[in-house]
Amino acid sequence: MVTAPERLISATQEAATSRAVEEAAYRESVQLPIADIAQRLQQVLGQRLVAVLAGVSDAKAVGRWARGERAPHPANETRLRTAYRVTALLLSANAPETIRAWLSGMNPVLDDRSPARVLAENPEEVLIAAREFLANG
Repeated sequence: MVTAPERLISATQEAATSRAVEEAAYRESVQLPIADIAQRLQQVLGQRLVAVLAGVSDAKAVGRWARGERAPHPANETRLRTAYRVTALLLSANAPETIRAWLSGMNPVLDDRSPARVLAENPEEVLIAAREFLANG
């Protein structure tokens, strides 16, 4: 039987771990070169989904960014960095398939809008939804 102090210690350790994962995801999202971010997102999410997240219609642009052949426009770069932060956070406890489904599917926390579509207009909402998904599954 788990005692109340043991539950409190476990919850405190879990919160500290969660905070460390989130801080690491944030640091990487702002420190990594954009080509690395595009490449990592492409590997985990696929070119088409990354294009949607970045707000571009040409999925091949993602490949050019990942190879360092071109740089995205500043607004697209901001979306990529936010998408990377969310993806890195979700990867701490989920498989890539789950993350792709989560980003593409209707999300009740986002009024049944997909996180991929909401990212451009309200990245904070997507981050909150990702945290809630991690906390509640």
